[in-house]
Amino acid sequence: MLRTTITKAAIRPVTLASRAAFTTSARTMAAGDTGSPPKTGGGGDAFQKREKAAEDYAIRQREKEKLLEMKKKIQEQQAHLQQLSDHMFVPKSS
Repeated sequence: MLRTTITKAAIRPVTLASRAAFTTSARTMAAGDTGSPPKTGGGGDAFQKREKAAEDYAIRQREKEKLLEMKKKIQEQQAHLQQLSDHMFVPKSS
């Protein structure tokens, strides 16, 4: 079965229809359009500054939430370790 498949593939000529076409197009923005990158590497327009500030704020809020969650988990783990420590080292009564 494999041998016949290989020989058929070797005998069959490659046609244009069997090859897939692949095209790309670049997204273009005119200079000065809202949201287009500045040419000189400056700060950009007010929309870009506001958008960057909003993104930075959202990132800081997510990081703050993650830190609070981590602190809470650390406190829970410390309490659990203390509980285990108290359970392990029970003083023997004589």
